[in-house]
Amino acid sequence: MRKTMVVALRDYQAAVKSKAFLVGLLMMPLMFGGGILFQIVFRNNNDIRDKRVAVVDYTGQLFDGINQASKMRNQTLIYDGEGAARKQIQPRYIIEKADPGTNDSTHIALALSDRVRKKELFAFVIIQPNALESGGNPAQSPIQYHSESPTYDQIQQWIAGPVNERIQQMRLQAAALDARTVREATRRVLVSNLGLVKADAAGNPIQAEQANLAANIFVPIGLMVLMFMVVMTSAALMNSVLEEKMQRIAEVLLSSIPPFQLMLGKLLGTVAVALTTGSVYLLGAYLALKRAGYVQYFPWDQVWWFVAFLSLAVLMFGSIFIAIGASVTDMKEAQSMMTPVMLLLVSPMFVWFNVVREPNSTLALVMSLIPPMTPMLMIVRQSVPPGVPIWQPISGIVLVLAATLICVFAASRIFRVGMLMQGKGAKVSEMVRWAIRG
Repeated sequence: MRKTMVVALRDYQAAVKSKAFLVGLLMMPLMFGGGILFQIVFRNNNDIRDKRVAVVDYTGQLFDGINQASKMRNQTLIYDGEGAARKQIQPRYIIEKADPGTNDSTHIALALSDRVRKKELFAFVIIQPNALESGGNPAQSPIQYHSESPTYDQIQQWIAGPVNERIQQMRLQAAALDARTVREATRRVLVSNLGLVKADAAGNPIQAEQANLAANIFVPIGLMVLMFMVVMTSAALMNSVLEEKMQRIAEVLLSSIPPFQLMLGKLLGTVAVALTTGSVYLLGAYLALKRAGYVQYFPWDQVWWFVAFLSLAVLMFGSIFIAIGASVTDMKEAQSMMTPVMLLLVSPMFVWFNVVREPNSTLALVMSLIPPMTPMLMIVRQSVPPGVPIWQPISGIVLVLAATLICVFAASRIFRVGMLMQGKGAKVSEMVRWAIRG
C-alpha cells in the first residue's frame, strides 16, 4: 500500500504544481460561464444606429399612435444614466408613413422589400383594413411585420404595444365603454410563489418566505456543472497512461510495483486533484455569494454528498479511461474508444431540465439511480426543494460504489495485460475477455 500512496502523491504533486493546473482552474469556469459573463459585460453594447421603419396603414387610424409612441421612446427609453453619464444604449426607431395609394398590399410590400434590400429601410409594417375588427382568425394576422433580419425581433415586439393599445381604445369607444373602467376590471391579479409556513419554538406560525426561483435553479445546476467539469479532469488519466506505455516507462514502473497498485495510485492521485479543484471552486462560490449578500443560498448540506459522489465518479470514469489508455497504442485509437465514454459522461445533461422541474418524478428517480448518471443527477435532486428522501441518495451511493468496484476490478485486469502489449491496439471484444478472464 505504501507504493500505491507514493504513486498517488507523485501524480498529485505533478498535477497541482504545473502551470496547466492553474490555467485549467481559470479556463473551465470561463468555458461554461463565459457566455453569461459576456452578456452581462456587453449587455449595453448594442448597435445604436437608427432603424427606419415604414408603416402602411390601410385603416388610416393607427399610424399616429405608432409615431407618437416612437417619439416618446426615443426621448426617454433608449438612454441609461443621468446627467453627464447619460448614454444611448438602444437605437432610435424612425417611423415613416408609406402611402398605400391604390395598389394592393402585395405590390406595396414588393416595393418596400426592395427598399429594405437597398438599406433604405430596416423593416416595414403593413396594417390591413380589417385590423380594427374584433374576432376573425387569429392565425391570419391583419398586421404583418417584414424585415431582412428575422432574429432581430425587438421592433416587432415593441410595435405590438402601441398598435394593440390604440385598437383596444377604439373598440371600447365604439362599444361606448370607459377605457379606464374596463382596464381596472380586467387587471390581472398576481399569484405569489411562497414556501411552506413554519412554526417557531413556541409553535406560532412564521410567515412563508417568497420563493427564489433563481436560487432554486442556479444552485443545483451550478453543482451539476461543477461536478461535470471536475470529473472531466479524469480523462487526463488516459493520456498519462498512454504516454507511459508509448515511451516504455510503464515497463520500468511495473518491474517495481504490481499493476493493480500502480493503477490504484493513479486513481487516488486523480481523486485528490479532483477534490482540490472542487474545493477551490466551492470556496470561490462561497466567497462570491457572501460578497453579493446571498450566502444563505450556499448549499452547505450538500457539500459532503458532493464530495462522496465526486470521488466515486472520478474513480469510476477514471478507471475506464485508464483501461482505454492501456489498451491502445496511439491517440487516434484512444479517441475513437473514448467517444462512447464521453457520451455516457454527458448523458445527465440531456435530462437535467426535467429533473430540475420535477425532481421527485419517476423519471428523475430512475435516471438518478443509473450509476453513470447518479453523481450529477442525485446532487441536483437533493439541491432542489424540498429535497429527496434519505434512502435515495444512500441507494445512489451504494449503486455507484458497486459500479465503481466493478469498473476498477475490470480496469485492473485490462491494465495488467494491456500495458505491456505493443504493436496493435486491443479491440473491445479483447478488452471484455481480459476483464472477465484476467
